[in-house]
Amino acid sequence: MEHYDVVVIGTGPAGEGAAMMLAKNHRKVAVVERYIEVGGGCTHWGTIPSKALRHAVKTLSDLRSNPMLHKLAASLKVTLPELLSTASGVIEAQVQLRRRFYERNRVPVLEGAAKFLDGNTLQITPRLEAPFTVRADRFVIATGSRPYHPPGLDFSHPRVCDSDSILRCTESPFSVTIYGAGVIGCEYASIFLNMGTKVTLVDTQDRLLSFMDEEIAEALSYHLRDQGCIIRHNEQFDFLEARADDVLLNLKSGRKIKSDLLLWANGRTGNTDGLDLEAVGLKANQRGQIAVNERYQTAAANIFAAGDVIGPPALASAAYQQGGYVGQYIVDPATPPRRPDLIPSGIYTIPEISSVGKTEKELQDGGIPYEVGHTHFKSLARAQMTNQRVGMLKILFHAETLEILGVHCFGDNASEIVHIGQTVMASRDINNLRYFINTTFNYPTMAEAYRIAAYNGLNRLA
Repeated sequence: MEHYDVVVIGTGPAGEGAAMMLAKNHRKVAVVERYIEVGGGCTHWGTIPSKALRHAVKTLSDLRSNPMLHKLAASLKVTLPELLSTASGVIEAQVQLRRRFYERNRVPVLEGAAKFLDGNTLQITPRLEAPFTVRADRFVIATGSRPYHPPGLDFSHPRVCDSDSILRCTESPFSVTIYGAGVIGCEYASIFLNMGTKVTLVDTQDRLLSFMDEEIAEALSYHLRDQGCIIRHNEQFDFLEARADDVLLNLKSGRKIKSDLLLWANGRTGNTDGLDLEAVGLKANQRGQIAVNERYQTAAANIFAAGDVIGPPALASAAYQQGGYVGQYIVDPATPPRRPDLIPSGIYTIPEISSVGKTEKELQDGGIPYEVGHTHFKSLARAQMTNQRVGMLKILFHAETLEILGVHCFGDNASEIVHIGQTVMASRDINNLRYFINTTFNYPTMAEAYRIAAYNGLNRLA
């Protein structure tokens, strides 16, 4: 029976982050993967294919809005399956890249489904071979998550999809109802709208993306409605009538919504069933998620968990960092916890949303004196040239010390733009609004939005 220092269960971002950190610090480590290839849900049926689809749709939308190519674009007829096919090459490239990571760092990939036998023993069951066992001093659970399926909803029906199965859709729907207006729901609403599909977005809360800065979320809401999206807030699922030619969503308010397709995007479930957590004294919550402390350590001292399986923020970027931290902590227990406030969020609607740090509500609730600096993309030369005028950059800063407390961005390439603010916030030496004024930004760029927003903020001070 092979013995390792650490066995990592799962090869998504969290598992890869942990395994690479441990391998580069000369620990004997192996990873377990039940799928036929490495990369996890992020690579195969989550982040990579959905963002590749988004890029294809945005390219098509930009082409149609280009006045020089209007006649050509008007004749283009592209189906959803054709757009989805653009992801295959990206997925293959990502799998090959990640496979090489494990090979170069001499980390064996053990194929099969994992199950705990005790605190130091794992049973692995391959698809076509007999089960075998491995032992380790420590384990990292990085098994990710899957779409939540409520009882009684038949996902085998061809007109009922979740965020995984929608990527295998064989038709282009005329109308779509999306139940759940979180990150995934908003992203797919934006994708379908830009394909010309009629979209109804059903939100269980009173506003979109309640965890985001309210002004930014409202900007997205306005933009979706401007594109024709119907948004229904404060609604709850009652039952669904899935028929041969359409689906009829019945809500508890009495409202009925008919469409060609239902996309269920309301919550996710941690992939913990089958691990036999009881064998090591652990128990997942009702959503299959595992509780951890600030060092991602479970109630079993030698077992860690990272990524979607521990719940929010459930971002691929955060998962990789969590896994990397676990590896670093195992190597050196004196490693201090990383700052969660510097983890950016990226929401890949069209256009994007990204933020880092505090929201206005959090600052108000905390009694922190702050001010706001704005710039609207429509005033930037680069945005005018690229015809990407929708959006804004918003900087929240301390009204007395000028420390940057939060950066929120809505617009094209927001997920890239936010990293400038993140870098400044992470540095004690330069974390000051005046840094953006004293720094030379290339012109014309989207980055110069920081300089304009900084001046705008200073002008608001008494």
